[in-house]
Amino acid sequence: MLLHHRILHPRLLVPIVSFSAPLPRSLRSDHPLLLLACGRRNSASLFARSHSLSTVAQLAVSAPLEVDAPILRKIADGEDGEPQVQIPLDKLFVPPGVDLSEAASTASGRVLRGSNIVLGPYARDAQVATAEFIKSSTKTEECPTDGLPEFALVGRSNVGKSSLLNSLVRRKRLALTSKKPGKTQCINHFRINDTWYLVDLPGYGYAAAPQETRANWGEFTKNYFLNRESLVSVFLLIDASIPAKKIDLEYASWLGQNQIPMTLLFTKCDKRKKKKNGGKRPEENVEDYQKLIREYFKEAPPWIMTSSVTNQGREEILLHMAQLRNYWLKH
Repeated sequence: MLLHHRILHPRLLVPIVSFSAPLPRSLRSDHPLLLLACGRRNSASLFARSHSLSTVAQLAVSAPLEVDAPILRKIADGEDGEPQVQIPLDKLFVPPGVDLSEAASTASGRVLRGSNIVLGPYARDAQVATAEFIKSSTKTEECPTDGLPEFALVGRSNVGKSSLLNSLVRRKRLALTSKKPGKTQCINHFRINDTWYLVDLPGYGYAAAPQETRANWGEFTKNYFLNRESLVSVFLLIDASIPAKKIDLEYASWLGQNQIPMTLLFTKCDKRKKKKNGGKRPEENVEDYQKLIREYFKEAPPWIMTSSVTNQGREEILLHMAQLRNYWLKH
């Protein structure tokens, strides 16, 4: 599994947009976060800056993980009743410093709960001590220029981005929430611990917004993704309380097509639906989404199940961000 998806080559079914502009320096093959696929005899030896994308792509689809057990673990419901999903070993996200081919017997204890992410040596300094709103921007050029690493939250309108952000920092109104979609209309930067940023982006798919407004949101969001050199990863929020939406798959496809790092955050996992009413439970929708995403990607992206109501996934998200951030800073 890739640490980042800037080298991921999706088998696109319905690309949402194409770009004629070349990738900026931060997205090219010499970027330090262009890591190769892990799950090999010596995955650390495959981390490189100098490989071309074509070479990386060849390596990323070769040499499957040599582990006998098809399922690393199946987690039963925890004490808090949070459901889990089965995680095939070859669908795990393996960070730098972890070699599952040599340590498969002990790796199960390092898989973050409710996710496919293995906890690695860079997962430190994950707690949030301070959080403050810095500024809103409508252009990438207006964003903070201090170069601190940042993680962007994006998803369909009303998927729960602002609620998740508030949950991560344990502040009820750091990011304003609303039952009406389209509340977030700018690139909003929140500085965490004075060392990194959470970025709240406008939601997509809000049909009630004027066409010109939606076009502006989409344009400056895409420009931010393609040109923001301090962007460590995009966290794409998916509503797990409902079946997968085509627009979410297309958005994930576009991120992969443009080699933009991505983690899937499944929101609203606290919402339980009874089968007798025809609705699926969140963990079932998550599993269905995993099957669908495989039609777009050769390898599944990292993902985490979350709930802003119960704080499910909060610690897992912060640990995942920490190991991505610390590796980014070191390299």
